Amino acid sequence: MNKKRIIAETGAGQHGVATATVCALMGMECVVYMGALDIERQKPNVERMKMLGATVVAATCGNQTLKDATNEAMRDWIRNPIDTHYIIGSVVGPHPFPDMVARFQSVISAEIKTQLQEQCGRNTPTAVMACVGGGSNAIGAFYHFIDEPHVRLIAAEAAGQGIATEHSAATIALGKPGVLHGSKTMLMQTADGQVVEPYSISAGLDYPGIGPAHAHLHAMKRAEFYSATDAEAVQAGLLLSRLEGIIPALETAHAFACLETISFTPDDIVVINLSGRGDKDLQSYQAFLAQHHAEQTQENTV
Repeated sequence: MNKKRIIAETGAGQHGVATATVCALMGMECVVYMGALDIERQKPNVERMKMLGATVVAATCGNQTLKDATNEAMRDWIRNPIDTHYIIGSVVGPHPFPDMVARFQSVISAEIKTQLQEQCGRNTPTAVMACVGGGSNAIGAFYHFIDEPHVRLIAAEAAGQGIATEHSAATIALGKPGVLHGSKTMLMQTADGQVVEPYSISAGLDYPGIGPAHAHLHAMKRAEFYSATDAEAVQAGLLLSRLEGIIPALETAHAFACLETISFTPDDIVVINLSGRGDKDLQSYQAFLAQHHAEQTQENTV
């Protein structure tokens, strides 16, 4: 394609690290757009990108998170079509990006089938669960099971401070059809079509829309959508850490939190896509727990 420059957007930072890694390997210029708030929340991944030679550009408009980073990356792409290739990190944006990313991420469900056959003697589970913001890890986990109607597809959105509050990122629960970043999907928006700013403790889930494939799965009633609040996600993350010795990313913790509200039988085989590690989120975990402890102390004093 004769493109010498690569750009990307990132929320939680992992896509930025992956893009910076391949650019370092191939000797290509790399620019990663990231919301200014997410840069503060995800400092370990920001430092990794910089060490790999990438330029990290802060998006300072809007609520300074993933949506705004995507806006800036698309503006860059439009300005520099000759030498620049845009690697989108989620199943969002104009065609063919949602399809491309879904196909790339399908390695997840392919691996699930292989491991299930090895461990359980069958290659389909009862259910597959994954967190969903834009929805790249979720569509990857679902991909090879979409045409298996006996496999439940369960997505966990970020309820933030609660569905009924104005601080949430639960697109399926709160959204309606709209257009964002070049695709028609479910979108959190005002009555006159302006985007509602999302909120979540997790940098990768605070997106006001959802990938169009997920919107379609919801419309077909093929996938089930649940949501978990910040507090529920943090508690689920702590529980997984203490039971399994695995500290999950805050994004992933939302999927584990939804286990509390879903009914399964002892014989069910449930796969949860543990899509990220929590090293990058330790500061957010600690800040949330410190605030929660301070609030409890104040209540007890009163």
